[in-house]
Amino acid sequence: MSFSPAQVAIIGAGSSGMIACRELKERGIAYDCFEKGDRAGGNWVFGNSNGVSAAYRSLHINTSRQQMEFLCYPMPDHLPHFPSHWQIAEYFDDFLDHFNLKPTITFNTEVQRVSPLEGGRWMVALDNGTKRSYDAVIVANGHHWDPRWPDPAFPGTFNGVTMHAHAYLDPESPHDLRGKNVVIVGMGNSAMDIACELGRRGVAKQVYLAVRSGMHIMPKYFGSKPADSLMRHPGQTPALWERMIPHRWFESLAFPFINHLIDRAVGQPEDFGLPKPTHKFGQAHPTISSEIHIRLGSGDVLPKPNIQELLGDRVRFVDGSTEAVDAIIYATGYNISFPFLDHEILNYKQNDLPLFKRMIAPQQPNLLFIGLVQPLCSIMPIAEQQARFIGEYLLGCYDLPDPESMTKDAIAKHEEMKSRYVHSQRHTIQINCMEYTADLWKELKRGQKRAQSRLKHARSLAGRQPMPQQQET
Repeated sequence: MSFSPAQVAIIGAGSSGMIACRELKERGIAYDCFEKGDRAGGNWVFGNSNGVSAAYRSLHINTSRQQMEFLCYPMPDHLPHFPSHWQIAEYFDDFLDHFNLKPTITFNTEVQRVSPLEGGRWMVALDNGTKRSYDAVIVANGHHWDPRWPDPAFPGTFNGVTMHAHAYLDPESPHDLRGKNVVIVGMGNSAMDIACELGRRGVAKQVYLAVRSGMHIMPKYFGSKPADSLMRHPGQTPALWERMIPHRWFESLAFPFINHLIDRAVGQPEDFGLPKPTHKFGQAHPTISSEIHIRLGSGDVLPKPNIQELLGDRVRFVDGSTEAVDAIIYATGYNISFPFLDHEILNYKQNDLPLFKRMIAPQQPNLLFIGLVQPLCSIMPIAEQQARFIGEYLLGCYDLPDPESMTKDAIAKHEEMKSRYVHSQRHTIQINCMEYTADLWKELKRGQKRAQSRLKHARSLAGRQPMPQQQET
């Protein structure tokens, strides 16, 4: 399948949308990219005018720059191992200028509706009142912008500040938390970052970290090297063994070794009063922090079990303890949301969405998704590989399998991941980066062979057509 010029719409100009722009432009495929905000960069633009960025003032990446960078545009060597959001936003801006992509993006424009048309085309309705039709739509709107709250909510009422981590900017904004007793609910990366920032002496009076279930905590460094430097860059061509040996065999050796390194470097969560994980390392997305152990060990952050009941100006925890509390921050994750798509088009619930190679709806082969994964690495190199894959597809150099085969593969892979990772809404789109990119590489090769066979067959048919007879004069 190939698409006519200027008939592809890209929704969003975050990291996934901008790499989609680059890969389509590289292949000469014209497109329209629509971005709700006034600049590209998505979550990495602090105070983004699109109103959905989750960046807080002190945010730094938790995967190293060598693992986060696009292969087509490496990060400058002068950047630190773990740059701030300001530096990442600047890197993205330089990326756009280097490939001259800004003129191809329509800023301050929101996609309000994407509707199917006859013949497999799509109608895209914009907030400026205009409508445009396209052969294909690439969805790159991200999945860390629609806050998920505890469901059901904790019983009782609370008189203090209630907020989601998505709204947190710094200790003074949007609420002044200095000198206050603060409960943070959750044990993911944002929960740890915020707990550490508020827990430093002279900021909050006391920070409580309310945790329902244990998670493995991985430090940013093993010795002087970033911990993720043990991995290959996900965008690099998979090694021969990765194409031949199941990754789960490698994981059975690698994950216990990594957990041993963690134990030697910082110890286990239960050593610091947090719940002991009930799963093995690698069966859930690990939390990355090199500071939380210091805050817990210093008493700046006190571990607590989950909240049992809200009591006005106090909170009771499931162990029966009660604390006076001024603010609760829910670091409880995000919903996968596509407000511009009717639910009938993409039937999913509780973040459970099986797609072919995590990108393509089998019954909607021209509705494509980039960045809709929860990786154990950075999402940027994964999005780059997905964009290249989709670029080859749109160019006609890759052919999809039949819809039935796509559906079987999508469901099988989806169920396999669910069986390997802890059952929760956080892990419905989980992938192992090395395994996923190796599988994507192999599928691209298979699809390219299908495309070559199709073209060869078409040429053969054309060669057997009888020559048109000339009319007598």
